[in-house]
Amino acid sequence: MRGTVDDTEVLVGNTRLLRKFNVSYPSEVDAIEDTIVVCAIGGAYAGYLTVADKIKADAKETISLLKAQGIREIVMLSGDKTTITQRVAATLGITKAFGDLLPQDKVTRMQEAKKDPTAVVAFVGDGINDAPVLALSDVGIAMGGLGSDAAIETADVVLQNDKPSSIAEAIRIGKATKRVVTQNIILAFGVKAIVLILGAGGLATLWEAVFADVGVALLAILNASRMR
Repeated sequence: MRGTVDDTEVLVGNTRLLRKFNVSYPSEVDAIEDTIVVCAIGGAYAGYLTVADKIKADAKETISLLKAQGIREIVMLSGDKTTITQRVAATLGITKAFGDLLPQDKVTRMQEAKKDPTAVVAFVGDGINDAPVLALSDVGIAMGGLGSDAAIETADVVLQNDKPSSIAEAIRIGKATKRVVTQNIILAFGVKAIVLILGAGGLATLWEAVFADVGVALLAILNASRMR
């Protein structure tokens, strides 16, 4: 940002902004690993602020849960400095991390990940910059608590809170749901096939037919109720 306060020009942004307006600053500022916001007042360097996001309390647990569920590769894509991204990735146990990414850079990384036809790629994000990648991924997951409208509108799955551990929980529920659905389909077709064979041989009565219809439906509902 560039503004005027009491007839004095004030610059607030990154070091590229200072260089653009020919404002000299200490060389050690470029060596700072954290994200910083530098300030110049009246054409002279005034100082900087350090800005950092806190790692969510259950983030490390989430990575462990995802690995335990058989997720083959977990990659971190971030617009933050590469040094910060690598530090956070090491703390959480993430093997691949890329920083200093603009929205189009994230899209490029996603396209590279999707080159493997056997891979199902999910992307989790909450910012407006994540919307293009959410749309491109096989499964887009938005953090709904503080997520931007653009991310929520684009995502396939919206979590109602901002706990990363909800991702692992959603995957667990999805797998359990698929398992129950498969069981119900096999049960329904299996029982109906048996009753049809018995009916063809003259061994099935009306009661067997009722069970194959209504009875199987009730069993499927009871089996599905286990999900609760």
